[in-house]
Amino acid sequence: MKKNALKVVIITGEGFEDEEVIYPVIRLVEEGISVDIATKEKKLVTGRVGFPLALLVKYYAGLVDATQLRVGGYDAVIIPGGFEAPDRVRQIPEVLAFVKKMHQEKKLVAALCHGPWVLISAKIIKGKKATGYPGISDDIKNAGAKYVDEPVVVDGNLITSRHPKDVGDFMKALISYLCK
Repeated sequence: MKKNALKVVIITGEGFEDEEVIYPVIRLVEEGISVDIATKEKKLVTGRVGFPLALLVKYYAGLVDATQLRVGGYDAVIIPGGFEAPDRVRQIPEVLAFVKKMHQEKKLVAALCHGPWVLISAKIIKGKKATGYPGISDDIKNAGAKYVDEPVVVDGNLITSRHPKDVGDFMKALISYLCK
């Protein structure tokens, strides 16, 4: 698919893992891929270590309401970590329905760090190989997935990564998948 025709949404909330939002947004834009950031009620949230989402929205990405997402508008969804943000995001029924529908339509669903919590709550990782922050490995296993302790795991249209230090490997896998 032509890169400049691609559109990705990053769904997050207050307390996101700063580098797991900043780097993917800039890296995708660098590739000519359009990016939206979705938060509940389009709130301009702040990262775990204080990065204001407003800076990314000002220069690189659109801001949309996470409760109003439509599958037809996106080629991929990314759920970044930070233990607080994914826990907030997985409590939004519309987000879970969106992620589940993206997966059902074989669109790319990707999550980093604690982000797989959203995939668990959307009930889409049973029978899959996945990774995530080591502290949620039991959650991943209990959801019926095979936990793999690697920087990035690709299983069909699911890409997962375990830690902020793995964001480079994550983005290489994501861009390779999108641009094949």
